[in-house]
Amino acid sequence: MELRHLRYFEAVAAERNFTRAAERLGVAQPPLSRQIRELEIELGVALFDRDSRPIRLTEAGSIFHEQATRILSSIEQLRRSMQRLTQSAQRRFVVGFVGSIVYGMMPGVIREFRARADGLEIQLLEMSTIEQVVALKDGRIDAGLGRILIDDPAIQREVLQDEPLIAAIGTADTLAAADSISLSDLMARKLLVYPSQPRPSYADQVLTILRDHGLTHTDVEEVRDVQVTLGLVASEAGVALVPSSMRHVQHDDIIYVRVRDEGATSPIILSFRVGDSSADVRLFEQIARQLFR
Repeated sequence: MELRHLRYFEAVAAERNFTRAAERLGVAQPPLSRQIRELEIELGVALFDRDSRPIRLTEAGSIFHEQATRILSSIEQLRRSMQRLTQSAQRRFVVGFVGSIVYGMMPGVIREFRARADGLEIQLLEMSTIEQVVALKDGRIDAGLGRILIDDPAIQREVLQDEPLIAAIGTADTLAAADSISLSDLMARKLLVYPSQPRPSYADQVLTILRDHGLTHTDVEEVRDVQVTLGLVASEAGVALVPSSMRHVQHDDIIYVRVRDEGATSPIILSFRVGDSSADVRLFEQIARQLFR
């Protein structure tokens, strides 16, 4: 199997017609049909139902199409990365991060890294932990700072810190006067969790913590992001569990209260590619370890 087989297959799947696919590729139709047939023989399955009009993918073809599209996308991303590398003589280091981390030690890590990595262009991209894993494997970022442990053999992960959770409560709520609360105190109130997409996410982390403490909340509302969540808390539409660094986000209508239950924490996780031992990655890892701990 060669890349041309994947490109030919993708064109036929998109056009649903061998003639139009051949025109799109700039090849004659008979050789295109032969290449697809060779691919099917090698795989041992039929990829297209040729009796339907227009032709359609078989079940095996749909599965193959999903994987082929991913491979071709990765190759295109690799090509663009190499182009950027040849077009710019300046070294570049891209960090993916989840939004909630910017309220804690991350800015200090970036400042220290920028000061010590002479001549390095540093770019920051906000993305979910799941997106970070994909971007690391595609070569679009060099390191990720997230909150969800995602098992992938191509990615090395390190927990930098287990950040305690606090409760964000509207000032009119009676719990706002407490020095600390337990998770069970929140069960009588609507719980706002974020983000609603993609999953798994910090929202699932919060719900898992509740289950681990024998609690099942029946009144849960999924919210797009932490900013909307805090706005709803200020509007007395519910309460939320947020990382303790969110204390830096001040709001006249919100009180942050300590949660005293053990294990009510959210990890901050450094991710990078397995086998990437470049000096820049090692320096970033060293600085992150020092400042987060």
